[in-house]
Amino acid sequence: MNARFCSLLLKSLGWKTQGPPIPAAKCIILGAPHTSVWDFIISVLFYNAIGGKASILVKKEFFFWPVKGFLLRLGAIPVDRTKGVSLVKQVVEAFNSREHLQIAIAPEGTRKPTVKWKGGFHTIAKAARVPVFFGYFDWGKKEVGVAEEFPLSDDQKADIKVVRQWYKDKGVVGKHPKNFITGTDLD
Repeated sequence: MNARFCSLLLKSLGWKTQGPPIPAAKCIILGAPHTSVWDFIISVLFYNAIGGKASILVKKEFFFWPVKGFLLRLGAIPVDRTKGVSLVKQVVEAFNSREHLQIAIAPEGTRKPTVKWKGGFHTIAKAARVPVFFGYFDWGKKEVGVAEEFPLSDDQKADIKVVRQWYKDKGVVGKHPKNFITGTDLD
């Protein structure tokens, strides 16, 4: 998508952008709070507006005509989520087969309220040996951005608590605030 068009569209919707594109050629970008399908739209507009190109993981069943071409242009990566197929292995293979791949992942794993955040981003980042960066879309301030790298430890559970705390401290608000649960004492 055209950066100037995306930037103008975001501004016309009242959004402010924060941060340049992530400098790492390969990485995972955490996207939270994820409470609405609009989060995806705002984040795509944002990352294109600042000159970045991020991908998302989408079930392979959604890749049919006429949706397939649109999804591929947006950077969607089809993944097989049937029983017995390793999502981690598929994503690691995608990282290994490309020179540039930045994948946005919602750590909550759903738009619904969830107490237990998913550790898939952690498992994938460790297996693919790629860094993880914070990304956010704050509907309260109408601010969307990327922030610093989050250095992973070998303790996934502890890292998820730190990630949740980062979003809590940032004070970001979801489009549907009741669907965003950041309490670090809940894990």
